[in-house]
Amino acid sequence: MVKRAKPIQPDGAVVVITGAARGIGRAAAELLASLGSTVWIGDVDADVAAEAAAAISGKHGAIVRSAHLDVTSPESWHAFVSAVNEVSGPIDVLVNNAGVMPLGAFEQEPWATTDLILDVNVRGVLAGMRAVLPSMLARGHGHIVNVASLFGVVVAPGAVTYNASKFAAVGLSLAARAEYRGTGVTVSTILPSAVNTELASGAAMPLSSLLKVEPEDVAKAIAATLRHRRARASVPGWLFYPASLLAFLPEAVVNFGRRIIDDRRTLKTDPVGRRAYQERIDRQAGKHAAETGELR
Repeated sequence: MVKRAKPIQPDGAVVVITGAARGIGRAAAELLASLGSTVWIGDVDADVAAEAAAAISGKHGAIVRSAHLDVTSPESWHAFVSAVNEVSGPIDVLVNNAGVMPLGAFEQEPWATTDLILDVNVRGVLAGMRAVLPSMLARGHGHIVNVASLFGVVVAPGAVTYNASKFAAVGLSLAARAEYRGTGVTVSTILPSAVNTELASGAAMPLSSLLKVEPEDVAKAIAATLRHRRARASVPGWLFYPASLLAFLPEAVVNFGRRIIDDRRTLKTDPVGRRAYQERIDRQAGKHAAETGELR
């Protein structure tokens, strides 16, 4: 029987957000908590996640909890989802937000970094969906929001592996949405441009003054999908169709435009401005490689 997906009311909904100790995820947690959702923050940095949950709870008087979550591990997902179900009940909304964005020349990228990008940005999304889908499908009710990127439809020098991961995130989201059409479970994809977070620190993005948005803008787009449950939403909203049209233009025309905006500037990140983020990613990549046996 075909089941129509109805709007999900934030008030009273159980919402899980990955990578929500900082940035977009934290902004989404704060917004949804202010709307009455019971929010769970899952993050590999458990201490920072606990601090974020406490701060949001204190500010809004909402129910915000946190727990350690390694999105690349199915076992970690199982433990996390079990904890949510036991304390708060079935999950209504999953926001797959966790992501990493190392930038630089592709041929110089360490394999540990490549593995981390693909495992977090792609495997993490797949693992999260698998963890919540059985319960959502059994109830005929649920919504998944996958935070991808504008780099899931537009390519950029200096972001080869990141581009690959975000194109994959967009593709798997659309495929899952088609597969579960008529079940009452929907999948939406969010495509932010350059977001003013640590992830983009020190990155020289073309047209950044025009395209830069705040985490709160992305949080609003995430929350809006609970109501409209559409397939895709870009942030800013006007950007999706112009960006998508690039795929239909002759390469010579696209390359001319790229030269005009100097799109190769993404290869020239500010090492000082990006140092803290890069050091954290390097530590995470090393730890991930050691735990998964992907040392090469």
